[in-house]
Amino acid sequence: MPPITPCLWFDSDLEKAVDFYTAVFPDSSVGHVTRTPGEPGAVLAAEFSINGTTFKGINGGPAHAGFTETISFAIDCVDQAEVDHYWEALTADGGEESMCGWLRDRFGLSWQVVPVRLYELLSDPDPTRARAAAEAMMTMQRIVVADLEAAADGTDAA
Repeated sequence: MPPITPCLWFDSDLEKAVDFYTAVFPDSSVGHVTRTPGEPGAVLAAEFSINGTTFKGINGGPAHAGFTETISFAIDCVDQAEVDHYWEALTADGGEESMCGWLRDRFGLSWQVVPVRLYELLSDPDPTRARAAAEAMMTMQRIVVADLEAAADGTDAA
């Protein structure tokens, strides 16, 4: 079966986006870059890899409607430090925070930056704890693990 590869349409800043994403995420690399014939330096298409996932991108011009939250990339973070790293990097230089761990980066792509602890708390066998964690999450932009745990435990975060 052939691989399925996400392909992202940028107006004209594909090369900047590729440089940004491969700098933010470890285990990333730039693959083949196709330059526009007759336009020295202009990038037409590129392939890059983030943590083993290959992406393709094109500079297709402004004819598209742009990225929306109907497509997002989820980052399952092992701890708060990892959440904070990706949250800060992806919202920098024009990115926008949203709710419940969602954000939009400066290129308009939507990301879900989620600690795995959230999934654990939402799956807690005690429905009261799970509900309290879910309700706490609904009030957050960036997910804060200590606040989720405090809500599940029925205490204030330290």
